[in-house]
Amino acid sequence: MRRVCVMLLLIAMAAGCGKKSPTAVKLEPKAFGAAVVEVSGGKQVAATGSPIEQPLVVQVNDAQGAAVAGALVSFRATGGVSVDPAEGLTGSDGQLSVNFVLGGVAGLYQIVATTRDKAGKAIELRSEEIALGYQQNLGRQLNERYCSRCHDAESTAERVSNRDNLKVPPHAFTDGAFLNNMSDTELANIITHGGPAYNKSAEMPPYGGTLQKSEIDALISFIRAVADPPYRTKGLVYAKN
Repeated sequence: MRRVCVMLLLIAMAAGCGKKSPTAVKLEPKAFGAAVVEVSGGKQVAATGSPIEQPLVVQVNDAQGAAVAGALVSFRATGGVSVDPAEGLTGSDGQLSVNFVLGGVAGLYQIVATTRDKAGKAIELRSEEIALGYQQNLGRQLNERYCSRCHDAESTAERVSNRDNLKVPPHAFTDGAFLNNMSDTELANIITHGGPAYNKSAEMPPYGGTLQKSEIDALISFIRAVADPPYRTKGLVYAKN
């Protein structure tokens, strides 16, 4: 009897191994658009290897700018970024949202969304996301604790912006057009000694007694990481993307 049971078990296992795994259903577009645009979720910031807080939402429109439902959108990214789902059909509002996890190296990542028109021509949207290394992420935390209330014009549930109450609105840390022209030394002196150290607004207080040098360096590293346009160290040659 025992031998019979063993034989039946082996037969069942062999039958199971012979079964093919279900084939993934290939998505087919039900409609076609003329453009794909970003609705929200671009230029988010997270630590390396971490998921982005908000999904990236894209929308497919026709030539008149109206939303297109049922358009197929595929996503790709380099540098070890994982995207979920890799493709999908737009909803009744013409939109599709995806979640993703950033790669393990600090820097700027591109997520490429692709749809096709009726002729099969590819239409692409490139969205950028920022991954922060350890020092940059520390700077981000310091920014949220000491700086964002004045330097970020957008209020949140946890923080009400004070920027509009100041006589001279502080530059956002993403304002690369202005901050990229300042050296690390200049930024460090302003943070350490306050605005008057460089003939800037006296409403910028000194943080030399609050932050250690390593923390000020981390804050500057964060400012460089989120700059728009991106910060480029002078004297170096950069390859074109």
